[in-house]
Amino acid sequence: MKRFLTIALTLALCSAADAQTLETVRVASVPLDVAGSVYYAYDLGYFAKAGLDVQITTLTTGGGAAAAVAGGAVEIGTSNLVSIAQAHERGVPLVIIAPSGANANTSPLEGIIVAKDSPIKTAKDLAGKTIATTGLLNNMQVEAAAWIDKNGGDWKSLKWIEVPGIQMGPAVATGRIDAATPTEPYLSSAIAGGDTRLLGYVVDAVSPMVIEGAYFCTADYAKAHPDVVKKFARALLQAGQWANHNHDAATAILEKYSKATPVKTANHAIFPETFKASDLQPLLDASTKYGALKAPLAASDLVVAQ
Repeated sequence: MKRFLTIALTLALCSAADAQTLETVRVASVPLDVAGSVYYAYDLGYFAKAGLDVQITTLTTGGGAAAAVAGGAVEIGTSNLVSIAQAHERGVPLVIIAPSGANANTSPLEGIIVAKDSPIKTAKDLAGKTIATTGLLNNMQVEAAAWIDKNGGDWKSLKWIEVPGIQMGPAVATGRIDAATPTEPYLSSAIAGGDTRLLGYVVDAVSPMVIEGAYFCTADYAKAHPDVVKKFARALLQAGQWANHNHDAATAILEKYSKATPVKTANHAIFPETFKASDLQPLLDASTKYGALKAPLAASDLVVAQ
């Protein structure tokens, strides 16, 4: 009996020691399909296995993540690529450590929706209309502008406003705005309600596959904690690989955090299982063309060397 008590005590002490060695990492994220890997890695225990005690703060938009990281409220954030690049333009020392999910023409995640009975039938019909995005001059606005431009519309004439993704469907359905650019899981939920319809998927206007965003930290944090950065990035890639092959289970995890119920036919993000800076370039180039960035930016200037 004494032997068993000794073994049990030893195991308990080892477990306590392991818990104490976990590195705390505070993360600000948005519960979108493209940012799902951080939630998957957390729920599946990948972070804990990597020695990280990840604490997630869920935001309604990615715009606040950059401010939270820059201000020291969290160590790592996730946001759309355009917002990260804009912060870089303003001299905010953010560096990308891992990609988020990709929007692909084989599994499109973002689209422009209008009310079911709206007279808007084509890109040209959007001229002068009010359209919602989750953040002004973010990736959704860039991709929507590119789609409108490619399909003969006047993207410069639109009035863009900010609306959280979960509110876009109701806002369009009730006529408060003319159109919106939701991403999953809010896109499929809005269309499934029957009061809105899809005008068009937008990804092909930029590239057949677009990495929508990334996980980032400050340059100082990356320099001071290279092991944490590598472990975090590795756990994200592992979670993304899992999600690519377990859509139903991934959807169930994301639903818990997003509070949105995607339809079973909803498309899913494709998570990169390898990553290089050049993968980000198509969206950065489109961001310059459609006014979200003031000057061309090389993706390699944003990504931390690991």
